[in-house]
Amino acid sequence: MARGLLNWGAMKTKQVEELVLQSLEHEQGGVKVYSTALTCVVNDELKKEWATYLEQTRTHVTALESVCGAMGIDAKRETPGRLVVRHVGAALVEAMKLAKSGGDPAAAELVACEVVVLAETKDHADWELLGKCAEHLSGPQAKALKSAYEEIEDQEDEHLYHTKGWCRELWLQSLGMKAMLPPPEERKHVKTAIGAARAEQEADRSR
Repeated sequence: MARGLLNWGAMKTKQVEELVLQSLEHEQGGVKVYSTALTCVVNDELKKEWATYLEQTRTHVTALESVCGAMGIDAKRETPGRLVVRHVGAALVEAMKLAKSGGDPAAAELVACEVVVLAETKDHADWELLGKCAEHLSGPQAKALKSAYEEIEDQEDEHLYHTKGWCRELWLQSLGMKAMLPPPEERKHVKTAIGAARAEQEADRSR
């Protein structure tokens, strides 16, 4: 599709394309992050959850490839920003491999949890921005991006808030403090920052 056909109004076309490509690259890296994290996980419930997130992340890659097609963006096009995202993703994978090589499964699981939180924090931010773009687009481009955003938004919320809960509770357990596993964020199925904060507050009051 010719770029001239894209009805992006006052938005900066190149930067919108950059956001889509960086988001795609980050989701592709997310597949590698979760695949590696699953080799570090000890808790069976967390392992099951991350296996689900891995499959969902694969669908996110497919969704963004479809968005690229609808917007006339070459999904394989390299940009300096995309290379940076790839580099960061590779570093996160290497960090987990390094932790696993230390021979302490519990410590490696904690590192994997922290890595997933870092990865999902950017993922969450990317999709929030993509949602903003969808609000200002029109035509097939808007429809494609809005559809992907609406399908994936809740999953991204769950990935971030639930894993943050796991990370906190596993750390408390490692410190010899009372931990709630699975974390309250998961038991309450929270999908908002407010819900996550309330779940954590309730957990603190019950310790």
